[in-house]
Amino acid sequence: MIKVFCDIADVKVIKRFNKNKIVKGFTTNPSLMRKAGAKNYSKYCKDILKITNKPISFEVFADNNMEIIDQALKIKEWGKNVYVKIPVTNSKGKFLGNPIKFLNNKNIKLNITAVYSASQTKQILKMINKKTKLIISIFAGRAGDVGKDPIPEFKKSIQLAKNFKNVEILWASVREPYNYLQAKQLGCHIITVPPTLIKKIQKFGKSFNQLTIETVKAFLVDSKKSKFTI
Repeated sequence: MIKVFCDIADVKVIKRFNKNKIVKGFTTNPSLMRKAGAKNYSKYCKDILKITNKPISFEVFADNNMEIIDQALKIKEWGKNVYVKIPVTNSKGKFLGNPIKFLNNKNIKLNITAVYSASQTKQILKMINKKTKLIISIFAGRAGDVGKDPIPEFKKSIQLAKNFKNVEILWASVREPYNYLQAKQLGCHIITVPPTLIKKIQKFGKSFNQLTIETVKAFLVDSKKSKFTI
């Protein structure tokens, strides 16, 4: 079964969704932290950890190997449920294989993020052992936003990772609830979903007839509220 992680950094929302049975973990990133109003990154992350003991990813924001490793070693100490999130490349496009290999060999759970292609997945797998837990987050939605089909990259990546029982492929940057079914059919291990879409996924099961009636009723209600005449 595919696991649903909630993609959010807002403390109040995490409190609410931590009680939701469908949510098996959380993912965050510096952009979500900023949106949530975090001022002190370390303190904010530690406050989140007081709420949940489910798997959660906190991302480094350094851009060179030594600083990435330094930040990762600190983040790792925050909790046993913490995955250290590291981009597959730095901002200059340089593959971060050395930090990935070093941290993986230290038995630190990693979430390799901003992955878009199976070739990047292949690069990552060459750097890691077959024991330490590791997530590879492939950004489906952002690929689709620029006209790229992410499905072939997922298929190849899942196939490449089959020899690694410690590796999970994650469908990231969800755009619609149907992505959950796509990810499930492909054999992704995890999908990370914003809170609004988790609510929609939990409502799956309506028939086409129900959807038609609900849609027509909505149009009728709005036309009456606006007092339209022809």
